[in-house]
Amino acid sequence: MLHDSALSGTTALVTGASSGIGEATARHLAALGADVALVARRHDRIETLAKEIDGTGRRTAVIEADVTDRAQAEDAVQRTVDQLGRLDILINNAGVMLLGPIADAPVEEWEQMVQVNVLGLLYCAKASLPHLLEAAESAGRGTSDLVNVSSVAGRQVRLGSGVYNATKHAVGAFSESLRQEVTRRHVRVGLIEPGAVATELTDHNRPEIKESIKARFADMERLVADDIADAVGYMVTRPRHVAINELLVRPTEQEQ
Repeated sequence: MLHDSALSGTTALVTGASSGIGEATARHLAALGADVALVARRHDRIETLAKEIDGTGRRTAVIEADVTDRAQAEDAVQRTVDQLGRLDILINNAGVMLLGPIADAPVEEWEQMVQVNVLGLLYCAKASLPHLLEAAESAGRGTSDLVNVSSVAGRQVRLGSGVYNATKHAVGAFSESLRQEVTRRHVRVGLIEPGAVATELTDHNRPEIKESIKARFADMERLVADDIADAVGYMVTRPRHVAINELLVRPTEQEQ
């Protein structure tokens, strides 16, 4: 049974949909009435999620893709439109966070963050824009949404996260420039900036970095992925004349 029909007749594409914020957001948008394209590298996980969403009466497209490959990113967008008929909402969620001091950092970690957090996001945004513009001009909602998932790290620079900070600041700058470019055409560009969220995001760090992250948040009640999914749902269900351009969501106990 559907929980709502706020997004009935729309299609959303969610990158990084195999876990964490992406998985929760895909599930939440489906509950609001959207059909959902699930894009991620881990096919088994998005296949399982698709079966769950299909059981609610919504349609899904299961698209295994690495968005850091431009051709795969572009193909994911095209397959979404081919399989689900349109594209109204893009959630650019795929991301990686590899922290640590700059001086002794493996440069490969920097390259991975730039490729996923910046280039992957740019590729998906560029490929989606023609479809989002078309959706905004069509009957129905008369608007479309592009939500880029950034981080509190896109607003505040911290010791030990310099390159991650750099990638998320880039996401903020890109989002605001694109917003100015398309907002008169009713494509709403939103930036969501989560604080500490209990997901798999920290799992790929080196062991000593994982320990320092764990210690930092040991006495804090972190957000869960559903908290961010709920915020994304709020952003994309506003009336046509309302655009939520930036939304910072932190745990109550998080100071920075």
